[in-house]
Amino acid sequence: MWKCFAMEKQNFSLFNYRTMVKKILIWSLALIITLGAAIYQRKTGPTYPQSYKIKIGDQVYKGKLLRTHAGEIECLIEVPIDDKEIIGFINYKRYKTNDPYKKIKLVQYHNELCGVLPHQPPAGKLEYFIELTKNKKTYYISKEEPTIIRFRGDVPAFVIIPHVLLIFLAMFFSSLSGLYILFKQESYRKYVQWAFFTMLIGGFIFGPLMQKYAFGEFWTGIPFGFDLTDNKTLFAFLFWIWAYLANRKKASPVPVLVACVMTLVIFSIPHSFMGSELDYTTNKVKTGMVLMKGY
Repeated sequence: MWKCFAMEKQNFSLFNYRTMVKKILIWSLALIITLGAAIYQRKTGPTYPQSYKIKIGDQVYKGKLLRTHAGEIECLIEVPIDDKEIIGFINYKRYKTNDPYKKIKLVQYHNELCGVLPHQPPAGKLEYFIELTKNKKTYYISKEEPTIIRFRGDVPAFVIIPHVLLIFLAMFFSSLSGLYILFKQESYRKYVQWAFFTMLIGGFIFGPLMQKYAFGEFWTGIPFGFDLTDNKTLFAFLFWIWAYLANRKKASPVPVLVACVMTLVIFSIPHSFMGSELDYTTNKVKTGMVLMKGY
């Protein structure tokens, strides 16, 4: 009798151990998927700084050019060059206009050449490139395809932190619920609820607040516009409405798997792609009408 009890206890402990290992694996995979999608989305987006490398004489210089700026002050551009014989300029003009390029001289400061781009209204864009001269020879950074920088209003921390955190959690719980189904774990339904509510609050409460602070409008997606960031959130949430309602009273894994896959696809689209853009000819903000080259 005691031998049978010991065997059952051993089998129970082994079962618990395997269950624990499986759950650790699922949660780790969900975190990896979420982080991977977030990093890919961010780095491929049009607001991520543009890296460059330029050789002047025997020296190679590396740096990044800004492609987004928040607030109501000028945008500081820094070129990490400590050679005082190099003279630099920023050449810029308003995006998608026939304006001639204007020049701003770069000033040497703390081993960097620094200059400022003039402030633009929210969603306004400038295109710019860097001109460097040494020993009567001129070098250019980003001249053939000028860097596009978009200006926006400053978003307070009490809005942007919950928004980013909740959207991250929505993506995490989405991946988690899908993996629970694939690993045949029956408790996936509670994570469906978490995915639904984090996306609801992060995307449709803090998301519109982000838009309002940044570009002056609460919502620029369908039916009011074609802002891809807003529409990505809308389409992903529609799938989660389906998954949430289908699983309220009974287990229905197919809608969850579909919602999980579509969320991964949708949130892998570069962040801020086809976003708000100021039309300088009409002084109105347009959404979703920008070309791939200029984002």
